[in-house]
Amino acid sequence: MNSTAQPSDVSLASGTPGLGGATFDLPHHERRVVASYCTTFLKPEMLHIYRQVSGLRRYRTFIVAEERQCPDAYPFDDVEILPRGKGSNFLSRFYLKYIRRLPPLHYRGELRKLTMLFRRRPVDLMHVYFGHTGVHLLPYLEACWFPCIVSFHGADVMLRRHQEGYDDALRRLLQTLPLVLARSESLAARLQELGCPREKIRINRTGIPLGDFPLVEREAPSDGAWRLVQTCRLIPKKGLKTAIHAFAAFHRQFPLSTYTIAGQGPMQEELQALAAELGVGHAVHFPGFLGRRELNALYAGAHLFLHPSEMTEDQNQEGIPNAML
Repeated sequence: MNSTAQPSDVSLASGTPGLGGATFDLPHHERRVVASYCTTFLKPEMLHIYRQVSGLRRYRTFIVAEERQCPDAYPFDDVEILPRGKGSNFLSRFYLKYIRRLPPLHYRGELRKLTMLFRRRPVDLMHVYFGHTGVHLLPYLEACWFPCIVSFHGADVMLRRHQEGYDDALRRLLQTLPLVLARSESLAARLQELGCPREKIRINRTGIPLGDFPLVEREAPSDGAWRLVQTCRLIPKKGLKTAIHAFAAFHRQFPLSTYTIAGQGPMQEELQALAAELGVGHAVHFPGFLGRRELNALYAGAHLFLHPSEMTEDQNQEGIPNAML
């Protein structure tokens, strides 16, 4: 590992104190520079990444992205958007893609764009968010002249047997990187199963700004009108079908109870049908994606929070659910 970078420190969360409770706030010129690579900066559900990049104290960072989303929700002054290929050199792209069968990083010109960017803006370290992005960038990471690390967050530890060459590339990535970040011990164990040496792995904790969540005293409702809540994307690994079955049993004992599932996703119709089939359709509510203020109000008014994470058949698993944190 290059001695000019300390990747275990690159993700201090906003408002998170350093060792001994002191915040790191070095003079601007003394901070080393980290390039934070996130393909889309940032999707609505990526608040935890924004807290990391906006909360750095010991390092300066700028964002490298292919697309900018939600700039009002996630303001950040220093974002480098990689220019999209103009497609003018069709013969060159055809040769690289279909004759030499090189990965997209080559035939779309991204390798050249990254090289030009980091010649113009030297960095001490690049932190690539998400394992599948690391696989995409593997040809660059293997040849890069400065250290790079990749953080894994959940679904990105899955193998993709339907995608030719992906699984081998993922394993090669884990051997190439000097250090790997994982959101949880279970993800770290999965990375080891994929061949990553344990000494390379660091647990990358997610900081929580506790001031945003003031304590709310709760008491059991005397009339049994329990208010249960779950907030997540409506996808299988969130355990939503299990939770609805459990709520249906709970509701038989407490018929005034309600269960609110805040979020969006492909399972919504299936979940609504399941709730109706179990006789609790009137008590299970789907308000959709909620903003931070609405979400905090929902939490404050609830008695119980549910989040029964599950491993899916295709080995998709949680890291540390941000909603639960």
